[in-house]
Amino acid sequence: MPIDWFTVCAQAVNFLALVWLLKRFLYKPILRAIDEREARIAREGADAAARMAEAERARSEFAGKNEAFEQARAANEAQMKAEVDAERRRLLDEARQAADAWTAQRRDALEREARGLDQAVGHRLQQEAFAIARKTLGSLASVDVEARLFEAFLGRLRGLDGAERSDMADALRTASEPALVRSAFALSAEQCAALERALSEVFSAGVRVRYDVAPELIGGVELIANGRKVAWHLADAVQSLETSVGELMLEPEPSRDAEKKSNG
Repeated sequence: MPIDWFTVCAQAVNFLALVWLLKRFLYKPILRAIDEREARIAREGADAAARMAEAERARSEFAGKNEAFEQARAANEAQMKAEVDAERRRLLDEARQAADAWTAQRRDALEREARGLDQAVGHRLQQEAFAIARKTLGSLASVDVEARLFEAFLGRLRGLDGAERSDMADALRTASEPALVRSAFALSAEQCAALERALSEVFSAGVRVRYDVAPELIGGVELIANGRKVAWHLADAVQSLETSVGELMLEPEPSRDAEKKSNG
């Protein structure tokens, strides 16, 4: 069978035209679409990678901040616990000091009360004892005893030392009223005359005198002029003993002082 070269050439032309048409209108758009899709996928991959990197960075940053927060929280808790412990110790110390102070004050108050009670009891016993002594001495007085007491006063008057004699002489000289002679018993005329002679001898001058009886002196005589006094009587001895006993009772007990020093 013979070949129709026209048909073959026409078919070849048609094929080439078809290939050109396909390449121009089909393959190129498809390839371009494929390239664009691949580029888009590459861009999206790059964006995804960037977002993953950003997410990883954010996660790392969050993890760092979270760790720092946990460390700060632990440090704050430790500091708060230390402050709470310190405040608790401070309050306990203040409470202990307040309790110790109250205890010490209460102990001192009880000791003062005990000393006050002891002093009150001792003072009352002292008053009773010396009241009995005064009463006893007063009941023992007699004419002979009173005469001897008056002589003892004259001896006391004549035995004044220089300072006492000078002070009493000034008092007698500057007094605007007569000197007062007080005695536990009434002086006789002879005793008054003897006293005035003794005053003239001792002070080298006449002395105006007025007399007064004072039974509380418990046997004795005293001369008073312008605030100065010369006396000799049993009441002085009793009063001196009473004063000494009173001062002794007011002295703190050595055992209590030693205890306070040891506690302090």
